[in-house]
Amino acid sequence: MPQSTQPNTRQAALWNDASGKAWVEMQPILDGVLAPFESLVVDAGYPGEGGNVLDIGCGAGATTLAMARRVGNDGRCVGIDISQPLVALATERARVQEVANASFKVGDAQAYAFESRHFDAVVSRFGVMFFDDPVAAFINIRQAARPGGKLAFVAWRSPAENDFMTTAARAAAPFLPPAPVPNPDAPGQFAFADGAKVKRILEASGWSSIKLEQADLPCQIAEGDLMTYATRLGPVGAALREVDRATAEKITTALPAAFAPFVEDGKARFNAASWLVTARA
Repeated sequence: MPQSTQPNTRQAALWNDASGKAWVEMQPILDGVLAPFESLVVDAGYPGEGGNVLDIGCGAGATTLAMARRVGNDGRCVGIDISQPLVALATERARVQEVANASFKVGDAQAYAFESRHFDAVVSRFGVMFFDDPVAAFINIRQAARPGGKLAFVAWRSPAENDFMTTAARAAAPFLPPAPVPNPDAPGQFAFADGAKVKRILEASGWSSIKLEQADLPCQIAEGDLMTYATRLGPVGAALREVDRATAEKITTALPAAFAPFVEDGKARFNAASWLVTARA
């Protein structure tokens, strides 16, 4: 629900600067890594041909474009993201790919003034874990859905269940100051790891028929892209932008050996552990 103070200011700053720019530059790599989840979300959230769909945290637009194709020319899919660089890229991709029924907005879904009761479905591929106030966000999102409309999103489970995704941080840790203990309630990649917490958030924001399923999907990345992935994203990417050259060299030297157990025949393969969450408005 819209608030008197601007929410998510830290996330807005992050995704309109270094993180957003990195995701723009790495869009082909990241879409390849996350492709299995695109299909999962589109299948779970598909409202039928001609439906209107909202994609929360749409990023560079892969899921929005896929859903727009799925609902057909009589339907529409709108993607919203807090990152202007990513929305600009998504808009250009829709133009180049001639997906006329996909459009994109720069905005914060926690407070955006959506048209009330408009969307037949709301979907998200790893875009809902970054709200300062997730209950307020999901109230606002629910008000954009028609009564009975679908909600379908994926969110990461715990770091312990996603060892590939935490490999870079573990390898870099000996060369960096001790990291603060993560706050499980703070916005972030693993903020929805606790399934019971996710259910409480959705119940408190008025969603019904809530269902959480473990979705463990095999993912892969080309070995040639692996170090770009490891050094540009997440806490290691942030650290490498700040540390001195000697420390950066120590970290980048340690990373290939840390990822070696995942690599075979030119690809790094890993299991990605997420929740597939569905509900009704």
